[in-house]
Amino acid sequence: MAALEEGFTLTAVPLGSGPDGPLGVEQSDKTDQFLVTDSGRTVILYKVSDQKPLGSWSVKQGQIITCPAVCNFQTGEYIVVHDNKVLRIWNNEDVNLDKVFKATLSAEVYRIHSIQGTEPLVLFKEGAIRGLEALLAEPQQKIETVISDEEVIKWTKFFMVFRHPVLIFITEKRGNYFAYVQKFNSRILSKYTLLLGQEEKSVTQSFSTSVHRKFISLMSLSSDGCVYETLIPIHPSDPEKNQRVVRSLLLKSVVSGNARSGIALTILDQDHVAVLGPPLSASKECLSIWNTKFQTLQTSKELPQGTSGQLWCHGENLFMLHGKFLTVIPYKCEVSSLAGALGKLKHSQDPDIHAMTHFVNWETSQGYGLGSQNSEQSKRILRRRKIEVSVQPEVPPSTQLLAAVQKDSEKHIEVELRKFLAVKRTPDFHTIIGDVVIGLLGRYKAEPSFYPRNCLMQLIQTRVLSYSLCPGLMEFALEKTDVQILQLCLQQFPDIPESVTCACLKIFLSIGDDSLQETDINMESVSDYTATIQDGEIEEQTEILQNGFNPEEDNCENCAQELIEKPRAATEESTSCPVTGKRAALLRNAILHSAYSETFLLPHLKDIPAQHITLFLQYLYFLYLKCSENATMTLPGIHPPTLNQIMDWICLLLDANFTVVVMIPEAKRLLLSLYKFVKSQISICSELNKIEVSFRELQKLNQEKTNTELYSIEVLELF
Repeated sequence: MAALEEGFTLTAVPLGSGPDGPLGVEQSDKTDQFLVTDSGRTVILYKVSDQKPLGSWSVKQGQIITCPAVCNFQTGEYIVVHDNKVLRIWNNEDVNLDKVFKATLSAEVYRIHSIQGTEPLVLFKEGAIRGLEALLAEPQQKIETVISDEEVIKWTKFFMVFRHPVLIFITEKRGNYFAYVQKFNSRILSKYTLLLGQEEKSVTQSFSTSVHRKFISLMSLSSDGCVYETLIPIHPSDPEKNQRVVRSLLLKSVVSGNARSGIALTILDQDHVAVLGPPLSASKECLSIWNTKFQTLQTSKELPQGTSGQLWCHGENLFMLHGKFLTVIPYKCEVSSLAGALGKLKHSQDPDIHAMTHFVNWETSQGYGLGSQNSEQSKRILRRRKIEVSVQPEVPPSTQLLAAVQKDSEKHIEVELRKFLAVKRTPDFHTIIGDVVIGLLGRYKAEPSFYPRNCLMQLIQTRVLSYSLCPGLMEFALEKTDVQILQLCLQQFPDIPESVTCACLKIFLSIGDDSLQETDINMESVSDYTATIQDGEIEEQTEILQNGFNPEEDNCENCAQELIEKPRAATEESTSCPVTGKRAALLRNAILHSAYSETFLLPHLKDIPAQHITLFLQYLYFLYLKCSENATMTLPGIHPPTLNQIMDWICLLLDANFTVVVMIPEAKRLLLSLYKFVKSQISICSELNKIEVSFRELQKLNQEKTNTELYSIEVLELF
């Protein structure tokens, strides 16, 4: 009997991951910690029980990681290879991979393998194998070529056999497959040609291996949807001779024969394998567990968001990419028996365990001790179990979720919430979501140590909440200074009071840069115009004259001398973003888009400290200058604030706080710039009015014109 438990999302795949998913998931020196390597530049250490990262390391821009990071169990250090030849070694205390140990090798690396009880091994793309210590002693040593031309390594595995390390790797050449087995106690590399047997030639897409007594069991999942097994002797009669081994059919049609990608296989124990892929040509992808001894499908879980065709097994956890998220699904496999394979063990009557049984061919059931009497008895047991299950009332997921909110741990609530969100939405969906939020906030008030942040984030992202449905939610976020939740609420709630909007603005302007740096904030489109301003650097800008306004032009006679004395300060003010990128995201993507009534907003703006008002005005002025840089008078990115929104907020802030701001020395230059801007706009409007009068006169002359020749030249003089 086998079962797949409720899975959970470990993390969104880091940026840089390609369409094929992560490079690998490898065990760390701690049982519950795993190294996740994306197909770009990043390695992240995760603790599965807490579902959170413990560390993250990236190579420099322009470099790319080419094989999964592993842990050296002898030293506790981590090893990775980038750009095929550059090997890096670091530990938890290191921050920058560019400053850790580096060794440039003479040949390209395919994989680094590391397991408990022995030193790591390096497998090169040409088939050569080196121990890590010997390789580090002479990184530029010559690496021999083991495999033939056009032969490409497709899969590799490192394991222990009778306390001795063994490495096996599979190669492919023109549709033919070969297995190389390296035993390090004898230093002999044996080669085997994998013969297909009687079945049609098919493309092998996934491999897995285990050790059974005197043989290495090599299982393969092919493009025809079948699982094959090849037995490779641990002690061959002639280890130095190229030998042939025939693969035999083990399981038939475990996945659709039309599936050309997205399928994977891994061995769980002696009698069970996990298979990833669509069972039928028209069905969605599934994760299933098969009993190889009795050829039965034990359990299956549908994966509606699709997978990358990658499957890793560590301990009793299966790792895979589900949609865009790395998902962990725990599993249980019991000792294989015929009753368990048929789903007839006593505990299998539990309706919460959804076991599925698929029979391959049981025409010879008498030979297995299944007589007609047992068959009739089995039918009676199945009928009785169906009756028992049917009389038990089914508890709706919403009821289970609301009950869990009152007493269970946050992790269990997240599981129940995922179950509820996975079912089809009902007409009262938004009401239930509101009740769940109110229940979570009520429990937080009763138990201050209970902080259900992850649950609240998921509930907000359902996009059915509003301020009136759960007014305590934003109060909770304001109390916790949780700017991420506040940003989501401001972007999604249509009915936020002006007092709450101002409270959010006050926090966004006052929170420290260090706190913001550690917070995950939606930076949508902000980097489009702040990327050039990093670490406080200020770039000079050439003279700008747009819409008749030059920020450096001196049109204020009373302040001419002061502006001439500090021309560079004016340049800096007009060309640099006065706030950090994350603070800009909060102001731009949340505050400027929020709905308000000017009458109700003005009194609350007066409660914001003058220095924060000045900072916000500087940022709004910076946005105006960015708008002026293009003919469309718009900011780059998706859903940017309009020029009218920017100007309205500038007017609101000045109306509410002008008498206070005008007394602050730091705001003097900003106010002078705004004064010059208004003065230039008045001048422009005056000139446009004059031109408008001239064009009206031209229009009258054109209307009074009687000569309608086909071609004429006229000269009009404007005075």
